[in-house]
Amino acid sequence: MRDILSIVRDNHNSIKITPLIRKSNLSSQRFKEYYGELSEKKFIIEIINKNGKVISLTERGHRFLEKYKTIVSFIEEFEL
Repeated sequence: MRDILSIVRDNHNSIKITPLIRKSNLSSQRFKEYYGELSEKKFIIEIINKNGKVISLTERGHRFLEKYKTIVSFIEEFEL
């Protein structure tokens, strides 16, 4: 799930669903599960603009990535 959020963020917080699936390198079934959970937990949002439907991170999604980064840094620092 972190990878999906990172892909969205790294693409200027706006990516269409097909490139997101491709870049996530997950099976379509696994992607649907993760995507559903991320959407349900309000980490991502679908926005319809002139280019069609795109996926963006919500503020909650951005916070998740920051907290995740903090946890990984803590684990690495203490060699856990």
